[in-house]
Amino acid sequence: MANNPGAKKAIRKIEHRTEVNKARRSRVRTFLRQFEEALAGGDASAAKAAFVSAQSELMRAVGKGVLHRNTGSRKVSRLHRQLKKLAAA
Repeated sequence: MANNPGAKKAIRKIEHRTEVNKARRSRVRTFLRQFEEALAGGDASAAKAAFVSAQSELMRAVGKGVLHRNTGSRKVSRLHRQLKKLAAA
């Protein structure tokens, strides 16, 4: 247990940062779900718009340190591959 003021402050900061990161992760998942729904709908233009917003949100999370940059790039790559598959069909 934290005994000195600095350690107590660190615990408060960690709790706050955890809440912020949870919200950011949730926001990313929301955009990914919207893309998946647009993809399932089969509408290429809606899927393209959802892809752009999902890509933007993923890269924002990477910039904020919520996701590792390789994780963000991998997810964007997989989303783009799904989008290309829909456009080709």
